[in-house]
Amino acid sequence: MDLIEIWHNPRCSKSRATLALLEAQGHAPRIRRYLDEPPSAEALRQAQGALGLRAIDMMRPGEALFAELGLSRDMDDTQLIEAMAAHPKLIERPIVLCRGRAAIGRPPERVLDILGGLCTPPETA
Repeated sequence: MDLIEIWHNPRCSKSRATLALLEAQGHAPRIRRYLDEPPSAEALRQAQGALGLRAIDMMRPGEALFAELGLSRDMDDTQLIEAMAAHPKLIERPIVLCRGRAAIGRPPERVLDILGGLCTPPETA
């Protein structure tokens, strides 16, 4: 059973390319359209732990909304995670999660690093 989830934005070319790459590798990930189904602050903290990144590194600080909300790169992780939970547009995309590991698909091939051995595609008949 494939236990892969992708936080996906179908309007984003990197997100579409990452999903296509996963599918080409034989995976059938759960697709979470995170703008329609925003992750909670707790889910974001779990993703942050799996990524091994600071909250700012999971964000899109170039989004106009980042400045409009008065956010800064120097804010603590708790504040930034709360902002992402309230405004999922700020979440960098795509994020792929698999059995406690995660990667941001920029470039899309980066997600392949977390899949080796842990998330194998289903066997073909």
